[in-house]
Amino acid sequence: MMFGPTFAEMRDPSRIRPEVREKARAALGRPLDPLNLYNLSWKVDGRVPYTVLPEVVTGVWAPIVVLSARHFPTGSHKVGPAYSILAEKQVEGQCVPGEHTLVFPSTGNFGIGGAWVGPRMGYRSLVVLPEDMSTERFAKIGEYGAEVVATPGSESNVKEIYDKVKELRAVPGHRVLNQFEEFGNYRFHFHCTATAALEVVQELGIGFGAFVSAMGSAGTIGAGEAIKRHHAGCATVAVEPVQCPTLYNVGFGSHRVEGIGDKHVTWIHNVWATDLLVGVDDQECLEGLQLLQQGSEVLTAEGVDSATAASWVGMFGISGVCNVLGAIKAARYYGLGPKDAVVTVATDGFDRYPSVLQRLTREQGPMNRDEAKRRLSIFRGQKSDWILEGTREVRRRWHNQKYCTSVAEEGKTADDLRAQWDPAFWISHQERASVIDRRILERRG
Repeated sequence: MMFGPTFAEMRDPSRIRPEVREKARAALGRPLDPLNLYNLSWKVDGRVPYTVLPEVVTGVWAPIVVLSARHFPTGSHKVGPAYSILAEKQVEGQCVPGEHTLVFPSTGNFGIGGAWVGPRMGYRSLVVLPEDMSTERFAKIGEYGAEVVATPGSESNVKEIYDKVKELRAVPGHRVLNQFEEFGNYRFHFHCTATAALEVVQELGIGFGAFVSAMGSAGTIGAGEAIKRHHAGCATVAVEPVQCPTLYNVGFGSHRVEGIGDKHVTWIHNVWATDLLVGVDDQECLEGLQLLQQGSEVLTAEGVDSATAASWVGMFGISGVCNVLGAIKAARYYGLGPKDAVVTVATDGFDRYPSVLQRLTREQGPMNRDEAKRRLSIFRGQKSDWILEGTREVRRRWHNQKYCTSVAEEGKTADDLRAQWDPAFWISHQERASVIDRRILERRG
C-alpha cells in the first residue's frame, strides 16, 4: 500500500526524511506523481502563503488575514482531508488498493481532492458531484484519473448526492469516503490548518481575534478549536449564504457559492465550539471575486499596494471571497482593532471559476472602471445583518439539526448524537491523530 505523510509531517514538512522531501520537491512539476503526497501541507519552503487585506479594501481596522491554499497538489486544501480520510481507512484495513473502489461525495474541491488522491494511492475512484457545478471542476476530476457520477442540482443539493451514494454503497467493493461524517477531515484541520493559522499570526506579531470559515463539510472550522487552546479569546465564526440559511433559521434554498451551504449540519461539526454565525450574499461573492481578479488597476488607484493587488489575481475562488466577507462582518461585529487578526482561508484559486465569471459577464455586462469602484463597497460596506450568536440555546438547535441527516439518512443513532454533547467526544477524536500517525509509520516499515 502507498502511504504519504503523517499529520505531524503535514503540519511540519521538515519532519519528512530529507531524501523524500527532495524527491517530492522535484515531483512538483509532475502533478500526477504520487510523490506529491508529501507536498500535502500548508507550507511552501517552510512558510505558509498568505495575504493581508488592508483597511482601504475591508473598511475595518482589524487585518483580514487569508491563508492561500492554491499551492496544494490540486489547488485546494481539501485534498488534505481526502488523503487523511483514506490513509486512516488504509491503516484500519477498511480500504485496499485493487480490491476496493472509492466513492467521494462532494460539491467540488473534496471530490477533486479524492480524484487526485485515490488514483495516486492505487484506487479506482468515483466522484459524486452535482451536474451544475463549474465546468472546470469536471475537467479536473477527469484529468486526475477519476470518474464522475453526476447528480441533479447545484452545491446546495446534497440530498441528491446522498441518494446516489446510498445506491453506490450497496455495490460490493465500494467504499464511501464521506467528508461530512469522516473525522479524518476534522483532524486535518484541527492539527494542520490551525497550526498554519497560528504560525502566520505569530509571524505578524499581533493577537488572534477570530477564525472564520464557511460551512461546507465543516472541516475547516475545526481549526478554531485548536486555535482557542492558544488564544482563549479568539472567536470561531461560521459563514453561510443568506440564500440558504440553514444554521440561521433552519432555512433552505439554492445559491451560487460553490462548495458551501449544503443545507445540513454535518456530523463532524462541533457546534458547541462555534461562537458566531454570519450570512453573506452569493451575488456579492461573485462580484467581489471579479473585482479581486480583474480590478487590480482600480484597487491600486484606491490605495492598495500594486504588488499586493497583483498577488490577488488567481488567488481567490468564490468561497474564498465568501470567507473574506464573513471575516469583515465578524471584525465589525466584535469591534476588533489593528492588533486583532481575523484569519480565514482561500480554499482554492481562480483556476476553477473562469466559466463562472463568464456567466456573470453575460448576465450583467463587463465590469468597467466605474463598476469596479462600486464593487469596493461590497467589501467596505458589509452590514450587520444576518448575524446570530452561538448561545447555548442556538448551539443546541444546531446540534439537534444533525438528526435530520445523520440519524434519519446516514444510519447514526440518537445515542450517537447525544454522545456529541460531551467535550470528551471531541477530545478523543483530536487525540486519535497520534494513533493514526504511529500506524502509518509502522506500515511504511
